[in-house]
Amino acid sequence: MTLHIHWPATRVVATLPGSLPMGGVVPETPIHAFTHTPEVLAFQSEPSLHPTRQDIDLGGPIAFVIHDVVTPEEAQAIVAASEVFGYRDEAPGIATPPGMRMNKTVHWLADDALLGPIMQRMQTLLPPMVDGRVLFGQLSHRINMYRYDDNDVFNRHIDGDWPGYSLDEVRQAMVEWQGVRSALTMLLYLNDPSDGVDGGNTRLMAKDGSWIDVVPRKGSALFFRHGFSPDSVIHIGDRVRGSVAKYVARINVMYA
Repeated sequence: MTLHIHWPATRVVATLPGSLPMGGVVPETPIHAFTHTPEVLAFQSEPSLHPTRQDIDLGGPIAFVIHDVVTPEEAQAIVAASEVFGYRDEAPGIATPPGMRMNKTVHWLADDALLGPIMQRMQTLLPPMVDGRVLFGQLSHRINMYRYDDNDVFNRHIDGDWPGYSLDEVRQAMVEWQGVRSALTMLLYLNDPSDGVDGGNTRLMAKDGSWIDVVPRKGSALFFRHGFSPDSVIHIGDRVRGSVAKYVARINVMYA
């Protein structure tokens, strides 16, 4: 997947210990940013998109898909940006036991030029409150991206909750937000079977032990409860097979 784009310079804005797929830690795993917003990542209002919400019944826990969050061209631009930073085995600030997260990752800081329009498109479809906390008007600017190559899988797990993050005013450091915490995972699907992806469904476990498989659809996003809650959703990033990688971005939905 190649876009002919003149990308700005990149810099490392933070480092954190990064866990490796089969155990072990890399002490200073980078989190990246562009020195200024690439034109291709300055999203606009998009009249061709008509986001709709599809609820998923897991017996109580929050789970739903919002379709048409980004255009195919916007999805391709996000993937291309992630490849500029480069994927690695270790995940900064993520602690997983050996054999759980078997994929490649890159974490980077975007800005409101990209994430503001995405939030505006879907805000009315998000839960206004979760556990007594009110929906915050911004998504966290930290994007945790995962690339599933042939035979990669993310085994059964629950996502942790996170603070919000953004860049400082001079785009040189990562800043942690105060007074807000994430409550929902947003998994933004950036390619799908129409691109040749084989496998890679997201399996959501229901309260009764059954499961529902969500097939990646480019431009759609899957949402579910996370963190230290009895209603947090156990899920699996199913195995990908073949030469076409699956790309997905985890973005945190914040509540105050």
